[in-house]
Amino acid sequence: MSCRRCIVTGRVQGVFFRESTRRKAMELEITGWALNRPDGSVEVVACGTEAAVEALVEWLWTGPPLAQVAHVACEPAPETAPPATFTTGWSADS
Repeated sequence: MSCRRCIVTGRVQGVFFRESTRRKAMELEITGWALNRPDGSVEVVACGTEAAVEALVEWLWTGPPLAQVAHVACEPAPETAPPATFTTGWSADS
């Protein structure tokens, strides 16, 4: 099991980025979440096989059709108690 926390910047809010990420993650059998952050970025935590997480990270650089991704910064995330599914939320502050 591999877990990563990524911050995606650019035009990534208001373009269905979180929902598209959830759909891609479910396709790859990844658990975690995607949350809007107050600074306009999206935080993604993804847990799954190394290959699946790598595939999602690669996808994050493109995102859905309306997105304009400027940068994706990832770091290892703790593997403790990953969520049972992949969810979206409104804000990382909530």
